[in-house]
Amino acid sequence: MTKSYSLAEIANSLGGTVIGDASVRVSKMASLSHAYYGDICFLSEARYQSLLTSCQGSAIVLRQEDAHLTNLPRLVVPQPYAYYAKLASMLSPPPFKIPAIAASAVIHASAIIPTSCSVGPLTVIGADVVLGEYVTIGSGCTIENDASIGAHSQLESNVTIGHHCIIGQHCHIYAGAVVGSDGFGYAHESDTWLKIPQLGRVRIGSHVDVGANTTIDRGALDDTLIEDGVKLDNLIQIGHNCLIGQHTAIAACVAIAGSTKIGKHCKIGGAAMVLGHLEIVDGVTVSAGSMITRSLLKQDTYTAIMPFQSHQDWLNNAAQIRHLDELARKIKNLEKQLALLKSR
Repeated sequence: MTKSYSLAEIANSLGGTVIGDASVRVSKMASLSHAYYGDICFLSEARYQSLLTSCQGSAIVLRQEDAHLTNLPRLVVPQPYAYYAKLASMLSPPPFKIPAIAASAVIHASAIIPTSCSVGPLTVIGADVVLGEYVTIGSGCTIENDASIGAHSQLESNVTIGHHCIIGQHCHIYAGAVVGSDGFGYAHESDTWLKIPQLGRVRIGSHVDVGANTTIDRGALDDTLIEDGVKLDNLIQIGHNCLIGQHTAIAACVAIAGSTKIGKHCKIGGAAMVLGHLEIVDGVTVSAGSMITRSLLKQDTYTAIMPFQSHQDWLNNAAQIRHLDELARKIKNLEKQLALLKSR
C-alpha cells in the first residue's frame, strides 16, 4: 500500500517551514501540470510559476520568495530541487530485496557473501570475491576474481566488475556497465601494434552512481580512481588511469581519454570530449558538446561549441574558417597601412 505523510511529518523529517494546513497528507510527487489530490509538487524555476494557478495538487514545495504565489498548503525551503530529491526518496523508497541467492547463480567456493546479500539468476562470482553486507547483485552479472563490493551497494542486471576492482559502499551501478575493462594501451612497432598489459585496477569510492552501459577502464600500471560521491550518467567512457574527483557529475556520452585528472565538484555536459593527460581543477563546468584540448587550471565555465544554423550557412562559415589565417594576415597589413596614413 502507498504510504502517506502529513506536511508536519515531512517537515519534522526533512526540515522546512509549513504554511497553511500542516495536517494535509500526501503520498506521491507529481509535476505542477499533472498533479491531483494527494500529490505534492515543487517549484524551483521562475518559468514554471504560471502553472501554480491551475495546479490541482495538495501541496507545493517552494522558496520563501515564491510562497505568496499560491494559496495551497506549502513547504518553504531554501532549495526546492534538492528537497524534491529527498522527498521523492521518502515517498517512493526502493523495493525491499529479500536476501537470497538464485539457484542458477555460479559462485566460487572461496567467495565471501554475507547472508544479507541478494544475488540474482545467472550471475557469476569468481574466486576470492568479497561482498559487504546488504549488497544486491542483479541477474546476469559477472564479478571476476578478487573484486570487492562495499556494503549496501547495488548492481543492476548484466553489470561486469573486472578482476581485483574495488567498489565502495552505497554505490549504484546500472545495467550493462563495465568496470575494469582493459585500457586502450598499444605500442607501435614497425607496422604492428603490441598489446600493453593493463596491470592496474579500478577503485571506486562510496556513494558513486555509474550509469547504464558506462565503461571505466582499469589502469595500465596505477589504478583508475573514481572518488566518493561521483555521479556518472549513461554511455560514458573513462580511459585508463583517469582520476575523477569527489562529487563531480558527468552527463551522458562523455568520453575522457586516459591519464586525465578531473577535480572535485566539476560538471561536464553531455557529449563533451576531454583529451588525455590533461588536468581540470576543482569546480570547473564544461558545456555540453565541448572538446577540451588543454588543461583547465582556473575555475570557470568552458564552452567550445559552434552555434547551430542552417546547413548552407554552416558550409559557408566552415569554408571561411579555413581562411582565418589569411584573413588575419590581411587585417594586420591593413592596420599597418592605416597606422602609416595616420602618422603622415
